[in-house]
This record gives sequence, C-alpha cells and structure tokens, in this order.
Amino acid sequence: MGYGYVVALIILVIVVVFISLTIKIVPQQRVGVVERLGKFHRLLNPGLNILIPVIDHVRVYHDLRIQQANVPPQTVITKDNVQVEIDTIIFYQVVGPDQATYGISDYVYGVRNISTATMRQIIGKMELDETLSGREKISLEIRVALDEATEKWGVRIERVEVIDIQPPRDIQEAMDKQMKAERSKRAIVLEAEAAKQDMILRAEGDKQSKILKAEGDKEARIREAEGLGQAQELEAIGQAKAILAVAQAEKNRIELIREAGLDENVLAYRSFEALTEISKGPANKVFIPSNAVEILGSLGAIGEIFKSKK
Repeated sequence: MGYGYVVALIILVIVVVFISLTIKIVPQQRVGVVERLGKFHRLLNPGLNILIPVIDHVRVYHDLRIQQANVPPQTVITKDNVQVEIDTIIFYQVVGPDQATYGISDYVYGVRNISTATMRQIIGKMELDETLSGREKISLEIRVALDEATEKWGVRIERVEVIDIQPPRDIQEAMDKQMKAERSKRAIVLEAEAAKQDMILRAEGDKQSKILKAEGDKEARIREAEGLGQAQELEAIGQAKAILAVAQAEKNRIELIREAGLDENVLAYRSFEALTEISKGPANKVFIPSNAVEILGSLGAIGEIFKSKK
C-alpha cells in the first residue's frame, strides 16, 4: 500500500515536470530564444508554445518593450582642458532577439561602454561653453555612434538624453557671477531704455500739447478777427443806412422847400435872420465878410417882400 502510493507520487511528479518542460506560456511583449541540442532553433512567441523536453531548451527571454539604461556619470575633459561631469540616459529596444543573444554577451554593458567612449571623443573636440550649450549635438552624435554598433546586436537606439553637465565648482561660481553681472547689466540697460522712452513720451506729449494750444490760439484769433470783421461790416452797413436816411431826409426837406415856393434868396434871408438872433446876445459878436455886404443889402429888400407876404 505504501509502495504503490510512492510510485504514484513519483509518476505524478514526472508528469508535472514533463508538462512544465513541454508547455511554455510566453507573456505579451516578451520572446524566448529556443536552442535544440545547444543550437539556436527558433523563437517562442507570446502565447502557448510546445517544446520537446530535454531536446529543446529556452536559452533566454527578451523584453521587447523600450528599455532605458542609465550611464554612470562620466568625467571628461573639454578641448580647453576643463573637466566636466556628464550624466546620460539611453533608451533602446530589442528588435532582433537572436542577435541580441548571440551577437554580444551583454548588450546593455556594450551600449554603456560605447556611449562613454563616444562621449569622450565628442567632448574632447568641444570647448566648455560649447559643451554646456550643445546637449542636443552631444546626444545626436552619441546616438549615431551607438546605431552603427548596435545594428549587429539586434538593438535599436531610440533616444539618448544628456541629463546633466556639471563643470568644476570654481568655474560654476565664476559662471554664476558672470550671469549675475549680465542680469544686472540687462536690468540697467532696460531701466535706461525705460527712462529714455519715458522722456520721449513726455516730450511728445509736451509737443502735442503746445501744438494743440497754438492751434487753439490760432482758431481763437481767427474767430475773433471774423467777429470783428462782421461787427465792422455791420457798423459800416448801419452808418451807410444812417447816411442814406439823412440824405433822404435832406432830400425830402429840399423837396418840401421847393414845393413851398422858397428859392435860394429866401434861404439866405432865413440864414441872415438866424445870424441876427445870434448877435443879440451881449457876449456874441458876428463878423461878416466885406463881400457879403451887397448880398445883405439885397436881403433887406427880400425881407420886406417876405413880410408883405405874411
């Protein structure tokens, strides 16, 4: 009874081991390299796979997703003999699992070494300022060098990123001081430009104000002159009308005198009478020219005629 139980248990274990060696389930985005009698046979694709126990053997599984490899910080020397520490990261993907298995023993280690060697060559041709501002150039050249080498390894380089470039501490401090000086200089320049712009705007405003004031004074003088001209014109028209009215009245008076039958002699007599009335005053003296005596003699006769008519 105990012996039969042990035999059944052994058979069960053999079956389980046989099944485990025969059936292989591969997850998505993974692939296995199968060797048959020590030689590459085929790849195990994602899903259920059947192997021949003992004869077939899975050498290694590869992850087909994009992987990243951190390259340890490297101290390199620039063209102007300055030591800088550069930290990079590489993104890669296995595209040929069989080549990645048999083309190199450790492709990750190989990628790191090629990246380091290429970085030293690139930085050795660049000065410090160019190195600090040339991250894209460094990344591109490292990627080109890695692509040439990893093509035979079944590995594709997706991206190379230079994470950090650290110059020596004393140079970093000098750069910080230079940066502060540049910022102060820019601030002073901007302040001067702002003051200049403010002065220009003020001058423009003052200019426009004076122009507007001059325009206003000019308009006021023009309107004043127009008003004065209109007033003089109206005054002249009024005077002309007054003169016309006086002339018309005088004309009417003369017409009335003529209609009354009075001639020039009568008018002269009336004037003489007026002079007589004026001379009656104790303080009034009337001087008559000598050539007017004859006229006055005739005026006496006219007076008598005028009285008789009354």
